[in-house]
Order: sequence, then C-alpha cells, then structure tokens
Amino acid sequence: MKLPLQIRAHNVSISDAVKQDIQEKAATLDQFSDQIMGCRVTVNSPSRRQHQGSRYNVRIDVTLPGDEIVVKRQLDEDLYVAVRDAFDAVRRLIEDYERTRRGVVKVHETAPHARVVRLFPEKDYGFLETADGGEVYFHRNSVLHDAFDRLAVGSEVRFVEELGEKGPQASTVEMIHPHRRRRAQTISAGG
Repeated sequence: MKLPLQIRAHNVSISDAVKQDIQEKAATLDQFSDQIMGCRVTVNSPSRRQHQGSRYNVRIDVTLPGDEIVVKRQLDEDLYVAVRDAFDAVRRLIEDYERTRRGVVKVHETAPHARVVRLFPEKDYGFLETADGGEVYFHRNSVLHDAFDRLAVGSEVRFVEELGEKGPQASTVEMIHPHRRRRAQTISAGG
C-alpha cells in the first residue's frame, strides 16, 4: 500500500485490539494486488436499540489506479465479524480487479441454477441445492443486487461455485426473478 491506512470511527469508540485487527487485515490486501494506493476503513454504529446491542457498519474504500473499490454496510452485532466480512468482500473484489487487469477473466457459459433450501437471515447465510442434489453454502455478501433479504426457501438462483475453506461455496448468487421465469414458462408452453 502506497499511502498509510486510515481508520475512522463514527458514533462508536474502537479499541486498540480492533484497530490492530483492521491493520493486520489491511496489510494482507497487498498479497492480492500490488496496485493498491490506499485504504480507508470507517466503523460506524448507526443506532442503539434498547432491546439489542450495538450494531456495527464497516465501510472499506480501497483506491487503485483508475478505480476504487468500496464495500459498505457490513452490519453485525460483533464488530470483529463485521470487520472480517468487510475485508473478505474487499478481497474478492480486489481479486476480480486483478483478473480483469491481467485479462484473465473467468468466462462461464451459463451459470448453474439452484434453489435456496436453507436460509439463516439472522446470521447472513444459507444453502443452495444444486441440480445434482449437492448443497452449496452462500453468504449475504455473495448475493448480487442486495437481494439477500428477498430470498426465501425455494427461491431460484444462478450461482458461481468455488471451493471454500469448509467445502463448496457460492462466490456469486443472483436471484432469478419469478416474473421472468413465469414469462419464459408461458412462452414455452404456448409454443
């Protein structure tokens, strides 16, 4: 990283241990790209609820030549989890940036289809059932277009699978809109 890391806090004070965790995670980003100019991490606690603990938003801005990667709203009641999830999302986007920069872009003929079989919205993850009956883990950060909250058991999706630390996981999940699917079925049934 060419510029020093910036850590900011709004509506919350962060401990030295959290700052050190952020510094360590930011330092590892250089492993994924030698093009990183700077990194700014903002921790915010948007509201305090009487019946729940504080919730933390983490926003990370990474500056690259001619581009900026921004991950925002990694919301969690555990600040360490929010920081981890935000850095995981930034890492994936930096890897995509590097693949594009090197011209090594993954080309998928068609993304496989699956359906949501288990969903844990309070923990921001779920499982997909693939056409061959296998299960694939996915996280809220992998769901495109902020559609995680619109997913339900039985929702049909397209996904990109990769090998995670604990087995197969979806790096990208895109909800197949029910109105598009019904229209396609109507056309094929009428033909």
